[in-house]
Amino acid sequence: MRETEHQLLEAVGSGDRQAMRRLYDRYAGYAMATGLRYIGESEAVRDVVQESFIKVFTTIGRFRYRGEGSLKAWINRIVANQAIDYLQERHRVTFVSTLPLEAEDEEPNVEHIPHDVLMRLIGQLPTGYRMVLNLYVFEQLSHRDIARRLGIREATSASQYNRAKACLARLLKNYLKEQEET
Repeated sequence: MRETEHQLLEAVGSGDRQAMRRLYDRYAGYAMATGLRYIGESEAVRDVVQESFIKVFTTIGRFRYRGEGSLKAWINRIVANQAIDYLQERHRVTFVSTLPLEAEDEEPNVEHIPHDVLMRLIGQLPTGYRMVLNLYVFEQLSHRDIARRLGIREATSASQYNRAKACLARLLKNYLKEQEET
């Protein structure tokens, strides 16, 4: 039987090195997926994930367990924050408004799109769009919180999200059209 997050936390908290390894093994893949949503480059993501787990293990004493899933959510937030910091430090992140914001007739049905394809398409978005989309959709932050985190205006966050959705819808429609033709 797989140990619960609470049991794993207790073992890590008592200094059990094997428990630290189990924690890493359990959540490293999830952390990589989160990092890839933001950064898109697997080599850079590996560095971000490594830095994230260093932060996890050095600050785990301050983590407050709030039920099964809270550890995974906490690790996800750390990875997302590390990925954003990475992008802001190493890349000039611009919030573009050059792509026209077109109203879509209907949003494409993403149910039948493989997860890896969806993540790849999200990775094709401009960095600013991708950051706001991830923070809004996956991290469930408000535009106010996103604006605060990224140092932008709330209206900029909202417009970047809407532009990201429109751009992603176009990418999804193109993908679906290609699939129909093959």
